[in-house]
Amino acid sequence: MPELEQAKQRAEELRAQIEYHNRLYYDQDAPELEDFQYDALTRELRELEAAYPELAVPDSPTQRVGGTASGRFAKVTHAVKMESLLDAFSYDELRDFDRRVREAGVEPEYVVEIKIDGLSCSLEYENGQLVRASTRGDGMVGEDVTENVRAIRSIPKTLRGENPPAYLEVRGEVYMPHEAFRKLCEEQELQGAAPFKNPRNAAAGSLRQKDPKVTGRRGLGIFIFNVQQARGVELTSHAASLDYLKELGLPVSPRYHKVGGDIEAAIAEIAEIGQGRAALGFDMDGAVIKVDSLAQRRQLGSTAKFPRWAIAFKYPPEVKETRLLDIEINVGRTGVLTPTASFEPVLLAGTTVSRATLHNGEIIQQLGLCIGDTIQVRKAGEIIPEVIGVVRHAEGAAPYRMPAVCPSCGAPAVHLDGEVALRCVNPECPAQALRNLIHFASRDAMDIDGLGVAVCTQLVERGLAGTAADLYTLTREQLLTLDKFKEKKADNLLGAIERSKRNNLDRLVFALGIHNIGDKAAAQLAEHFGSMEALRAADVEEICAINGFGELMAQSVVEFFAREGTADLLRRLAEQEVNMQWQGEARTDRLAGLTLVVTGTLPTLSRKEAEALIVKNGGKAAGSVSKKTAYLVAGEAAGSKLTKAQALGIPVLDEAAFLALLEG
Repeated sequence: MPELEQAKQRAEELRAQIEYHNRLYYDQDAPELEDFQYDALTRELRELEAAYPELAVPDSPTQRVGGTASGRFAKVTHAVKMESLLDAFSYDELRDFDRRVREAGVEPEYVVEIKIDGLSCSLEYENGQLVRASTRGDGMVGEDVTENVRAIRSIPKTLRGENPPAYLEVRGEVYMPHEAFRKLCEEQELQGAAPFKNPRNAAAGSLRQKDPKVTGRRGLGIFIFNVQQARGVELTSHAASLDYLKELGLPVSPRYHKVGGDIEAAIAEIAEIGQGRAALGFDMDGAVIKVDSLAQRRQLGSTAKFPRWAIAFKYPPEVKETRLLDIEINVGRTGVLTPTASFEPVLLAGTTVSRATLHNGEIIQQLGLCIGDTIQVRKAGEIIPEVIGVVRHAEGAAPYRMPAVCPSCGAPAVHLDGEVALRCVNPECPAQALRNLIHFASRDAMDIDGLGVAVCTQLVERGLAGTAADLYTLTREQLLTLDKFKEKKADNLLGAIERSKRNNLDRLVFALGIHNIGDKAAAQLAEHFGSMEALRAADVEEICAINGFGELMAQSVVEFFAREGTADLLRRLAEQEVNMQWQGEARTDRLAGLTLVVTGTLPTLSRKEAEALIVKNGGKAAGSVSKKTAYLVAGEAAGSKLTKAQALGIPVLDEAAFLALLEG
């Protein structure tokens, strides 16, 4: 194959990979690659396009900024483009940057600052009042996240001083501190949810919540690093502008130093930042060199994607060797057995670590782990320890095998339905008690306000509650023995527990934590059978008759109700007068056999309410558009799902047409 043809083929492969990972990182906050792996792909593509200019197509990811504006929020068109930065991976590349600046006729003064790892955000102030906040999106169009940003305590809603500028737009990075991230991951794991992979994705996912209250609870912060535009104040340099923003009460970049015009001084500052990055309470993914003079910045200008007056240096990931001492097994809420590596303590990114999750037995097998092996470990995203390989096996060591029984209760550990994970299916397993209680009380389940992770933990540790039924026998006197409980708090919790008895049947079905049954499926089961008694008596064939249910889901339901522990739990709940009947309108079959997708913001219905109506009328509410989609229900800012539906010729309904369809 000719050299140009090979380069063209490789460039197309790289673009497809980068676009895929861009969607995961920017739009779904669920990356599969570490930063250095993604950087290697983009670097290879950039070098190919430089070597073969004919391959540099306009829509290449090297020519565009990150993500897109999602359909969950209104779109904002940025008056000043929110650009990305050119990355450097060696000091020589920084020297090349300095050479290019000087060849453009500029004698620079440089500022070096920390590059925060978070979600880029614009804040706009009018006469000192916060009026709008938006994400970067693709650099030109982002998402309006004003209400969510207002819920972040560290972001001032009013600027300090008697004479704030008439208009000010600043750019910053919304981030999640390490302590807030650890707390969030602990809560997610206890609730049986998959924890965020790193603080950056946790910050992005938290900022993009539909409910600002959730954003406010996540402990987010922001560091401002640039003035985008200003009226009513004259700024001439970057360092002076950050000083000015600090006076206005804005949390600016935590370390910025004016180092003069010597690139070697800038490199020395970057090296010093790198040595101290482990002591920071938040993630950083590099350091940035910027030309200080704003007039010189205008002279230098930008490429299609990057400013020519700035460059970001990326630190290489730190990898250490250590010895694997043991593999411990933890049991989660759903009975999943999760292996954790225990190894000789090693200093990584400034902290001493001695444990790392191994996720499942398949990963152990892929790594070929044996107890006593010399292994390589690193911190994914600079915070989460992980084992990445074996350097050498211990002499005479045998490959580790996952246990055949649950380490907590001794019941058999099994693979359900071809899953990779091993599970303990004993409903009375003590290791699952805490996580089951947390799930039972959670918002989408029985929604018992005040019964969070900390309270559930105390109840289990003090022997006051081992199953959900125990919650309904708690007394005021027992609650007053818990930490931070006074009479009012105890009475409020007892009131919330009492109110939960009146919940509809679908909430109780979901709260039971049946494997493979989410809240939508629980609602279908409750509506279809009408009572807990009828649901318990149903067989696989009857459950499979429900639209959207397959044999796997049906088998999970039947197996759950066949357990002895389940019968005892339901008996005790019934004795405490917890509702066991469906309370609602009868289902219809108007949408039987049809798959609908809801996107955008509807005038009166939330997306969850619209999807519930689809299910109630016999249809299937899907999350993505495909050829099988019968209708797309689209509201304001519908986004890419609307575009795909139009391309496939799928009928698009507004809210009024959707409601008319339901009325027949």
